[in-house]
Amino acid sequence: MTTACLTGWSHSQFGKLDNLPAETLLGDVAAAALQDAGLDPEQIDAIFVGTFNGGFLYQDFPSSLVFNRLPALRFKPAVRCENACATGSAALYAALDAIDSGRARHALVIGFEKMTELPTREVGDILLKCSYASEEAGTPGGFAGVFGQIAQTYFDRYGDQSDALARIAAKNHRNGTHNPYAHLRKDFGYDFCRNVSEKNPLVAGPLKRTDCSLVSDGAAAVVVSAGEAARGMRHAVRFRAAQQVNDYLPLSRRDPLAFEGGERAWRGALAQAGVSLKDLSLVETHDCFTIAELIEYEAMGLAPRGQGARIVAEGLTEKDGLLPVNASGGLKAKGHPIGATGVSMHVMAAMQLTHSAGEMQIPGARLAGVFNMGGAAVANYVSILEAV
Repeated sequence: MTTACLTGWSHSQFGKLDNLPAETLLGDVAAAALQDAGLDPEQIDAIFVGTFNGGFLYQDFPSSLVFNRLPALRFKPAVRCENACATGSAALYAALDAIDSGRARHALVIGFEKMTELPTREVGDILLKCSYASEEAGTPGGFAGVFGQIAQTYFDRYGDQSDALARIAAKNHRNGTHNPYAHLRKDFGYDFCRNVSEKNPLVAGPLKRTDCSLVSDGAAAVVVSAGEAARGMRHAVRFRAAQQVNDYLPLSRRDPLAFEGGERAWRGALAQAGVSLKDLSLVETHDCFTIAELIEYEAMGLAPRGQGARIVAEGLTEKDGLLPVNASGGLKAKGHPIGATGVSMHVMAAMQLTHSAGEMQIPGARLAGVFNMGGAAVANYVSILEAV
C-alpha cells in the first residue's frame, strides 16, 4: 500500500501548439507544478518524464530536457518512462515506487507529447507501433483500424451499438465545453455524433470521426510526496490504491472485447482501497475511442459483458448521474497527447477532489477512480484517489 500523495499539479492547454517547443512545454508545466506544491527545485529528489515519441519528434532522450528551463534541477536523477498510451501513468507509478522505497521524499513527474508536427497519416503509422507488429502492423486506418475491428466484433456479438457510441461521444464533448484545457470545446450533440455526414465520416469499421480521440500536443505535471512530507502542504491527494496489470500484446491471444487486464486492475484497486464502485464520486477513463469507454464500463463492473449500452442509455455516467465518467471531456474532447494523458487524468481527478475543478466540478467529490491503458487494454493502470 503506497503512502504517497499528489501535492502539486499543473496542466497545459491541449491542442495544436505549433509555436511551443517540447522543452518549453514540459519545462513550463514542471515549474507550475512545483509552484503549486510550494516547493523549490532543490527539494525534488527524482524526476520521471513520460513521453512515447516513437518518431513524433527528432529529439529523443528527453529525461534531462527540463534542466534547460529549470537549471536548479541539474544533477537530479531523471529517467524517461514509456508504456504506449499509458506512458503518463507509467512515469507516475515509477515515482510512487521511488517514494515508497525511501529513495525520494519529493518526486516530479512530467508527461508530454508533441504529435501535430507530422501529417495525420504518419501519426497513425507511429501509433500502430503500439500493436503487435507481427500480426497487426498492416491494419488499415492505423490504431483507429484496430479499434474499428474491435467495434465491429462487438457489434457482431452483441448487436449494433451505434446509439451507445454516439451518446458517449456527445456526453464527453458536452463535458469538454467546461474544461479550459480541452483541445475541442464544442457540444456537437447526439444527432451529429450519431449520423454519418461529410463532417463526421466513417473512419474505420463502424467508428466515425466523433468516435475517435484527437491528435494533440500537450503536457501535465505532478509532484508526488511521501505521506509524512505531505502533511502541512497546501493540498494533498493520496492514493488509496494503485494497481497495474499487463496482458498479452497480440489481440489473437485473448478476447478483444473482454479487456481482462483492465478488469483485473479495477478489481485489485477496489479491493486494495476497500471500496466499491458505488463509493466513487467520479471516474476518469481512457476513451481513446468511444468503443473503449463502452467496454470499460463492463471491465470496471458497471454492467455485465455486452450490456454497457444500458449504462449510457440510462444516463448513469452523465455528469449528474450516479457515477460521472469523464467530466473533463475525456480523451475524446480534451485530447490525447500520448505521454501526457495518464498524468492529465490524475490531475483532473486531483482537481475534482480538492474542489478546484471550476465548471467541471462534481459537487461533493470525495473519491475518484482513474483508468489509463496502453494499447488495446495491454497495459492497464487503475488509481483510487482521495483528498487528505
